[in-house]
Amino acid sequence: MPDIKNEILRRRTFAIISHPDAGKTTLTEKLLLYGRAIQSAGSVKGKQNDKHAVSDWMEIEKKRGISITSSVLQFEYEGYCINILDTPGHQDFSEDTYRTLTAADSVVMVIDAAKGIEPQTRKLFKVCAMRHIPIFTFINKMDREARDPFELLDQLEKEFGIGTYPMNWPIGCGCDFKGVYDRNEHQILTFSEFHGGSNRIEAIHCDITDTQKLDELIGEYSRADLVDQVELLDGASFDFDLEQVRCGKLTPVFFGSALNNFGIEPFLENFLRMTTTPLSYRSGEDFIDPSCEQFSAFVFKIQANMNKAHRDRIAFMRICSGKFERSKEYFHVQAGKPIKLSRPQQMMAEEREVIDEAYAGDIIGVFDPGVFSIGDTICEKGMKVQYAGIPTFAPEHFAIVEQIDSLKRKQFQKGITQIAQEGAIQMFFLPGTGLERVYVGVVGMLQFDVLQFRMESEYGVKYSRTDTPHCLVRFIEGEVDPKTLNLMQATKWVQDSKGRNLLLFTADYEINWALDKNPGLVLKEFSQMQEIQ
Repeated sequence: MPDIKNEILRRRTFAIISHPDAGKTTLTEKLLLYGRAIQSAGSVKGKQNDKHAVSDWMEIEKKRGISITSSVLQFEYEGYCINILDTPGHQDFSEDTYRTLTAADSVVMVIDAAKGIEPQTRKLFKVCAMRHIPIFTFINKMDREARDPFELLDQLEKEFGIGTYPMNWPIGCGCDFKGVYDRNEHQILTFSEFHGGSNRIEAIHCDITDTQKLDELIGEYSRADLVDQVELLDGASFDFDLEQVRCGKLTPVFFGSALNNFGIEPFLENFLRMTTTPLSYRSGEDFIDPSCEQFSAFVFKIQANMNKAHRDRIAFMRICSGKFERSKEYFHVQAGKPIKLSRPQQMMAEEREVIDEAYAGDIIGVFDPGVFSIGDTICEKGMKVQYAGIPTFAPEHFAIVEQIDSLKRKQFQKGITQIAQEGAIQMFFLPGTGLERVYVGVVGMLQFDVLQFRMESEYGVKYSRTDTPHCLVRFIEGEVDPKTLNLMQATKWVQDSKGRNLLLFTADYEINWALDKNPGLVLKEFSQMQEIQ
């Protein structure tokens, strides 16, 4: 029987984040390849018959060539049990990424070497910094024309206020990219050939002091330039400090090319050596130790229709402590009653395997008959624990969505409700009306396209959509009858699924009008980003 503590200590759970098109999903594929979890790497973008990335499993992801929902991928590598959370890079799906980051113990930040830090990267970094989790940086696409590596490091340090320590150093870029210098081993890593294939490529090692061999491998000019840069780097860069890395104050930086398999294996091995074992999570004023023998977990994601044959609904849970056992009965804190977690599974994107046990650090999926909500806590009976809620972000775009075919009323209601429960959209009702006509709020406009695609492909429903000018939403606090309020004509009174009253506004001056004309009215903003441990 496996020792619980040792099983937990070999877990590594991390998220991969980036701006769109930085190569995040490609890097994920190559990590799976080196971990022998897949036999060949797929492409994120390509021809219709190309093999698609494992983590991009939704049909719309394959059609658009972007990641829309977070994927969970687990594999074994050299004694480690690795859980990867591949997140959407597009800002319109950032809320899904924020939720997923609460389940990660560390983060790999992928940066395009030509573009540097981009807006979405900044937002995601702030979420990571709030939790003080380790951040590892992979500067990708060195096989293309790139910015000066010193400039990229300077940008990281100034914009993020974090120290950088390059674990390796690039030798040229684009068509002149010859390889990297490994600072730890004091060796050059170059390859006999570059290609975008699926096989592992053996590195050629050469000590930086072996001038003759180095000249043969990368050329005299590149060798001289490298020696100068390494000397400058050694004198000017931060000292390596593992404790600073593990508290998120120093980021190890790696240069490479995910598409060409360059630098992936050294990155993976160094990352696993430096990153943390599963972290403690906060419950009230206490922190729950992952090695605690009692099982506890929280729901960070819900996804409907992962299995096209059964149209089921899966709740994703991050195990925070102890050991999960399939046969045991646990306690659902929010519902206040015992529960058996049905059909527990481990994931490889949409592929699933039923399991009998799992440990702190693992991500498991369980069948959800509609009882779970994002942020729910599940634990052993008698265990006093409730993990911090996951923040909801205020929608910025609104539309009225109305069913067309009255014969598909049930499908429309089921689809719109399930997708809202996933957190992909937010749904509001006009008081006194049914589910045939609802207000839908989203963080990004692309979510409307995803909603339409999923409603048609998964539920067989078409609907009409009318965009509205509303962009702000506020809760009405206290016992107030909204029918008695003096509001501007454009302001709309709606209710959420819990029956709470809200107001939709088109601009700040409408909010000021409502507060000025209704003494005693208290409006509350949606919960903003907060520290989640």
